[in-house]
Parts: sequence; C-alpha cells; structure tokens
Amino acid sequence: MDFSEQVNELQRKYDEMRKELYGQLSPVQRLSVARHPHRPTFLEHILNITDKWLELHGDRAGCDDPAIVTGIGTIDGMSFMFIGHQKGRNTKENIYRNFAMPGPEGYRKALRMMRHAEHHGFPILTFVDTPGAYAGLHAEEHGQGEAIAKNLREMFGLRVPIITTVIGEGGSGGALGIGCCDKMLMLENSVYFVASPEACAAILWRTADAAPKATEAMKITAHELVELDVVDEVVKEPLGGAHGDPYSASQNLKEAIMRHMKDLLKLDPDSLLKHRKAKFRKIGAVQEGVKLDPRFKRKMKPRDAHLDGEQPPQMT
Repeated sequence: MDFSEQVNELQRKYDEMRKELYGQLSPVQRLSVARHPHRPTFLEHILNITDKWLELHGDRAGCDDPAIVTGIGTIDGMSFMFIGHQKGRNTKENIYRNFAMPGPEGYRKALRMMRHAEHHGFPILTFVDTPGAYAGLHAEEHGQGEAIAKNLREMFGLRVPIITTVIGEGGSGGALGIGCCDKMLMLENSVYFVASPEACAAILWRTADAAPKATEAMKITAHELVELDVVDEVVKEPLGGAHGDPYSASQNLKEAIMRHMKDLLKLDPDSLLKHRKAKFRKIGAVQEGVKLDPRFKRKMKPRDAHLDGEQPPQMT
C-alpha cells in the first residue's frame, strides 16, 4: 500500500505548525532556544565558514584558557583573526571549557591575538556565547576585572575592523570583554544581557522563580536590541533554530559578516575609530532639559518632592 500522499500531507502540516511556532516565540522561549544543548558552537561555525583554520594558544604569561578559542582563518581568500567563547557538547567537554566562562587568562589571550591581528592588518571577528565571565576565587585573585577592563580600553583603539556576533548567550562583562566592535550581529534566537534572568529575578524579586518575568522586562532578544540600537543586524536562522540546520545557519552568518566587512574596509583607521566610539555613545541616549515631575525623580521620597509652583526646601 502506498501511504506517500498521507505522509507528505502530514509533513506539510508539521512544517506549517513549526513555522508558525518559531515565528512568534516569546523572549522566554528564545532564551531556551539560545541555551539549547545542540546549538552550534563557535568551533562548529568556524569550520563551516572558513576555507583554512589554524588555532592559536596561550596568553604568553603561562596559561591557555580553553573557554576562549582563538585562531587565524580565511573566508573567500581573506584572512581574519577569530576569537570566541567555546561551549562543550557533554559534561566532560563543558568541565574542560568551564562552561564557556573565561578566566582572566582567556581575556589576556584574546587581547594578545587582537594586537597580533592589528600588527598584521587582519580584521577581527569575535563570537560571543557565554553566560558570563568566571566569577570564582581563582579568577578574582588573578585579576578578572582588570583583564576585562583592559580589553574594553584596548579594543576601542584597535585600528582594524571588528565585527562581533552573538551566537548563543551574551552575558555581562564576559561578553563585552571581546565585544567592543564596529558592527554587532546577533543570530535570530540568541540573547544578550547584563545579567542572567535568573540573577535579575533573584535581585529584584528575591526569587529565581520570577526569571520569566525578568526575561520579558530586560529586553534581551535580538529583535528588541535592534530597536534599542544595541545591535546592527539580526541574522536569520533556519526554521527550528540554528541547531536544526547548523550549516545553513553558518552560511547565513558568513553572508552577513562579509557584507558588513566590505563596508568597514572602505573606512580609513581614523574614521573606523570614530565610528566605533560613536556606536557605543549613542546606546542609552537620554533627553536633557525635559521637564520631569519631581515625584518621579530617582531616590526621592514622596514627602520630599515638591509640586509644580512650590519652592524646594532650602538647606540651612
């Protein structure tokens, strides 16, 4: 008996439902997709988009943090310096990679490679996929805050183009440590946040159970961040997420990166630095001189706020 017609009809309905489902994901659902255990990692994307790839190790101070992977590769004959957070596929790999949470050694390795790229004129591509920088005692004792701060300062002075792509999670200073760039891209189902929704909920609502509420309030998805001018472009993922078709996701990413890189290569180094600083200065823009009801001023108790027409209390 031939059931091919019925099978094709079921497959068509399945595809339609899947398309409808992934077309209207909530922020909480996108966070789950960004954390999917089968989502393509940094190295998988690199192997899909590069013609040649050579990994480089060490921070020249005695350490090599496996949570950050660096190396030189070519795309369509053009050489790049690649830097990215690397997650594992199983418990053993995640322990080795420290769940993609770098220590100060990883950020110093990344900075060494960035300087190497600047010296040789290689554009820099960074890939963010971390819940955040490692906050353990060892990392703090070895200067975690100083290492990240130094990367932030140095990246604003690098005279080569930098494109950063968030491919999964982009958490706090751990993401910014390799994320000061000329163009910021995000895969469609990735997230970028100052603190994890669980941490935010624990701080504001005193319980991690409020994480869904925090996820909605924080505006951490790619489409929301484009509207806030934090991200320059959202890169489409295959139907079902990047883990459904990793190769297609990588090719979409490659096309977006090369398109933006061609535009950046037209700029001279001085213009590039001005563009980079202007990009970050416009984030979080505020209006000055706008009249505000004093009752809504931060840290002002209701009884201390004076209404329009009233004189503020004088200091004696």
